[in-house]
Amino acid sequence: MEPDDAATRRRFEALFEAHYAELTRFAARRVGADAAGDIVAGTFLIAWRRFGELPADHTRAWLYSTARQVITNELRGRTRWERLTAKAATAGEIHVADHASLVDEQVRVRAVLAELSPADQEVLRLIEWDGLDVAEAALVLRCTRTALKVRLHRARRRFAQRLLATDDRCTSTARHTRPSIVPEGASAHE
Repeated sequence: MEPDDAATRRRFEALFEAHYAELTRFAARRVGADAAGDIVAGTFLIAWRRFGELPADHTRAWLYSTARQVITNELRGRTRWERLTAKAATAGEIHVADHASLVDEQVRVRAVLAELSPADQEVLRLIEWDGLDVAEAALVLRCTRTALKVRLHRARRRFAQRLLATDDRCTSTARHTRPSIVPEGASAHE
């Protein structure tokens, strides 16, 4: 519940004036001067929204505690951002001499994946594409870690078998459809 009467606004403004500078220094020591303003703004926004709940005898401690929580959220967000940025940077570092062969390989992998059962597809996508670990994937699929390991092992085996079969088909087709530089009807020894 947000305060709205004039007396409450004056009390809040007095609270802000009394503690803004010290909270800014507190935040700057933990997250740097650039982010300190956002931390303090977030702290006072929470204080404004919960103004009726602030303890009268420990208001300053409450503000510091709230600022600490806002800082924790900020640092957690930074860590996630840094991990995502690092992951995106390494994903962009794939160097391929022949982009057509990379596209062909991706098309082949997707086609083989599409041949698998939906359950196999799901477990492989969660682990291999989405990067979940076994425990996380087990939670998503609502099964035990042991069951997930078995499902993953079997799905990988079926995927590998089908992928090898496409290798064999590609090799066999390439042998039979290899273009010849010798005109039809002429022998290669002429």
